Amino acid sequence: MDAAARAIEAPQIVDRTVRLDPRSATKEEILLVHTERHFDEIMETRGEEQTYVDSDTVTSPESADTALLAVGSVLVAVDAVLNGELANAFALVRPPGHHAKPDKAMGFCLFNNVAVGARHALRKRNLKRVLIVDFDLHHGNGTQKAFYTSPEVLYISTHQWPHYPGTGALDEIGRDSGEGFTLNVPMPAGLGDAEYVAVFKEIIAPVGREFAPELVLVSAGFDAYYQDPLGSMGLTERGYAAITREILSIAEASCGGRAVFALEGGYHLLGVEKSIVSVLEVMKGFATGAVDFEPASRAKYDQQAKPLMDALRRTHQGFWKSLAR
Repeated sequence: MDAAARAIEAPQIVDRTVRLDPRSATKEEILLVHTERHFDEIMETRGEEQTYVDSDTVTSPESADTALLAVGSVLVAVDAVLNGELANAFALVRPPGHHAKPDKAMGFCLFNNVAVGARHALRKRNLKRVLIVDFDLHHGNGTQKAFYTSPEVLYISTHQWPHYPGTGALDEIGRDSGEGFTLNVPMPAGLGDAEYVAVFKEIIAPVGREFAPELVLVSAGFDAYYQDPLGSMGLTERGYAAITREILSIAEASCGGRAVFALEGGYHLLGVEKSIVSVLEVMKGFATGAVDFEPASRAKYDQQAKPLMDALRRTHQGFWKSLAR
């Protein structure tokens, strides 16, 4: 969290933001998404020196209580935005959440912060449509599972493919009444600012506006940063600013700009710091993020990004008129 702390102390940020007091989520709130058994298993790790709750997810004595604070902080942000106290908010939380399934912790995630935030908005605040945009390097398999059969939540994920956790294929589009309400953008390694911006402008923003959400939630992972040790993508802080502008354009068109970002992954600390600053600058309105990127390599764009967008249109044009040609 040192990188996040440095980001909000940046000279251009520190005096232009309002800081909200966090709180712990209640058991009732966690159970909006997770099973009672899963909640109890995480709570049982309290005070334990080291507990493996998944092959790569280990807790320390205070992890469970910190995870409750992470979820609660997202809920505080959601309520502040829905109450009109803030135009938008960024919950800088740890642990992350988007890999946590309703019944299982995994991928460093104990509870699914954004999924609980979405379900809270739907069940406790009586919203009808929530958009979740997930630009973490990894696919948010837990978030997808939580809403795979629901038409109330449109889940859109851009992620490196193939990569952990192995989900997020193009043909994973939702099931039953939720068919069409999952839109996965599996991106080949090496794509950067130009390609991401094209995908957001041509695919994600049009579909998001057509869905007309009453709230936009964002799983903001910064491990697609070009120097991140766990990924092979090419985003820079300028790219993150530009895709933030596209996400906010959906919120501005549909729900008065109401958007809540929540921190997910990111393992290059300077990259996380710089990217958070660039996102906050756009969220607070003193940077536009409206930068047109020319593909560094036209061949890469033509060979990888354009075919991906064509495949997305073929897969989803039956659900979204904005993708029909």
